[in-house]
This record gives sequence, structure tokens and C-alpha cells, in this order.
Amino acid sequence: MALRGVRVLELAGLVPGPFCGMVLADFGAQVVRVDRTGVRGGISYLARGKRSLALDLKRPRGAAVLRRLCARADVVLDPFRAGVMEKLQLGPEILQRENPSLIYARLSGFGQLGRFSRLAGHDINYLALSGVLSKLGKSGDKPCAPLNLLADFGGGGLMCALGIMMALFERTRSGKGQVIDASMVEGTAYLSTFLWQTQEMGLWEQPRGQNMLDGGAPFYTTYRTADEEFMAVGAIEPQFYELLIKGLGLKSEELPNQMSTTDWPEMKKKFADIFAKKTKAEWCRIFDGTDACVTPVLSLEEAVQHGHNKERGSFITHGEQGVSPRPAPLLSNTPAIPSSKRDPFVGEHTEEILREFGFSQEEIDQLNSDKIIESSKPRANL
Repeated sequence: MALRGVRVLELAGLVPGPFCGMVLADFGAQVVRVDRTGVRGGISYLARGKRSLALDLKRPRGAAVLRRLCARADVVLDPFRAGVMEKLQLGPEILQRENPSLIYARLSGFGQLGRFSRLAGHDINYLALSGVLSKLGKSGDKPCAPLNLLADFGGGGLMCALGIMMALFERTRSGKGQVIDASMVEGTAYLSTFLWQTQEMGLWEQPRGQNMLDGGAPFYTTYRTADEEFMAVGAIEPQFYELLIKGLGLKSEELPNQMSTTDWPEMKKKFADIFAKKTKAEWCRIFDGTDACVTPVLSLEEAVQHGHNKERGSFITHGEQGVSPRPAPLLSNTPAIPSSKRDPFVGEHTEEILREFGFSQEEIDQLNSDKIIESSKPRANL
């Protein structure tokens, strides 16, 4: 796989960090999740393809163990607020002094600098500060966060993984690592570059929910069907809009101009009345195979069973892992091969990992005895 041989130490944190680590593991990196002690036997989310080492970083000897691991690692993933790793004597200055080729990826909500850098926050707060949340929501309603996908996973975990990839590539030329400051606020703002660069084009001049691409246009929104399901419409271009009109049984010459914004509210009502007369399956039979840009709104379960997704193998089923999206994008020569093993228990691979990083059995036994590390073996029936 593309990242074969890359050693990653992922310090356990909330979902953005684990997602970043999972992406790296899916594409071949050897990812060790450094878990906290005291949670013996627990399983974390997004741990596919990883191994777990339970280590008490709050004790100086635990921090010393991590420094020794980092001396032989390629990447360390820090998911904490600014200053936390420095308090543990594990900041980049110390770790890169011992390993100049180490890539130190810092993934946080507000970044390493700025007045909010040491404050707590969640996806909705990062969305708010990026400016993006102000654009999300229905007309006349309050801003609404779309799950926690944008900041946590898009602007956070995925953007951090991109930074790691670029740093790994640059290291092939310089031989040196570098520090990555991945702020979820800035990552989310970067995802919204299109919004910033199109403000003068009139795409966003109306209030939230009344513009062409945020639900205001009758040809770019969702409609309820007769069976209480939904269809998604995205017929922006004139030729696609004409196919939408045809599929709805209407005649374009009897309708207002597509871009007559004053007529949009009435057109949305007209389209809604028509969509409500047929079931989702009936509308699929009408629009499937056309360029009308009309598709069914699928549940997660339906998405797995949809013909197009099945033909591409877009979802995978791996034993105890259950069903999940296949890693993307597809690489022709070095595709991702996600692990089919169950997620690791906290501390399941502690001793195995330490041996690989050069610790003697005597050292491991002493660390166990002093409760610097924890080892958790799964029960026989698991």
C-alpha cells in the first residue's frame, strides 16, 4: 500500500484524530494508538487497522517511554489543545531534537496560536468561527450545523492527513520532519474557499436559504414524495433543467424563466405538489438514466444496497467490523486495503509494540509493575 512502512503514533483523542489515523492505516501506515491507562479493555471508535498501547503520559517515566517511541517513528499525531504536550515535556522542540525527521502533526480546534488556542470547543464552534455556519440552514431559521462532518472530519481529520502526506513527501527531499498546525477552524474555512471567491458573483447575495445553492432555488433542493421519502434535485444547467421539467410532466414554455428568482417560491410549491404525487421508486424509474440530476435521498442502509454503489463496491463488509464506506480515493497501483480485524482493546498490543521499538522484556516487566503501562489481553470468547 502507499504508506507501507510509515510508523505513526496517534495519541488517543476525540474523533478528528482517530479519523486521521484511520485514513493513514487504511492506506498502509503502521498506526499505534497511544491510549490512556485506566480504561482497560475498552474499544475506541475509528480504530480500524490500528494497534493499542496503554501508557500513562502524565508520569515522567511514561513521557520518557513516548519520547523513546518517537525517536523511531515517522509521525506523531497530537490531538490536544495548545500547550498540553509542552506541559508533558513532549513538545515538538524536544521530540524533533531527538528525531529530526519526525513529522509532528498537531490537530486542534483553534490551532496552536491565537486567543482561543487553549479553549475547549466542538465542531459547531469551529464552524461558527470559520464563518461557514452562518451560511447553513433554512430560510428564516437559525443557522444549523450539518452533523459534525465539516469541521471534525473534513476541516480537521482529513485536512491533517493531507498535511501529513505533504510533509512525508517533502521529507523525501530534505530528510527533515516538520510541525503541522492543523486548525479545524482554518481547515473548515479553507473548504469554503469557493464561498469567498464567488461572493461578488451574486451566488450568496440573498439571505441564508434563499440562494441558488443553499435550497432557495426550485431546481436545487429536496422534495417529499408520496411515500414520505425524498428526492434530491440539482438541475442547474439549462439542458439538465429541461430534462427535469420534462420528467415532471411540465412544459418549459408555460413556466417562468429558470433564473427568475422572484418566481422561485411559487415554482418550489409547484414542484413540491408534483413530487408528492408519486413514490420515491416511481420517481427513480422516471429519472434514473437521465441527466436531469435527480436522485433519491437514501438512508445509510439503502446506500449500501443501491445498484451504482454495489457495482463500484463503495461499501465493504469485514467480519466484526460490519459495513462501512470503502476508503477513498481509489488508487490504481496501491489501493487501500482496510483491515478486517476487530478494533483493538485498549492496551491489547502494549508489550508487542514496545518490543518492536527496542524495549527489553525486563524493561517492559518493570513498566508493568510500576503501572506506567497496561496490557489487556482479550478474553478467549471474544
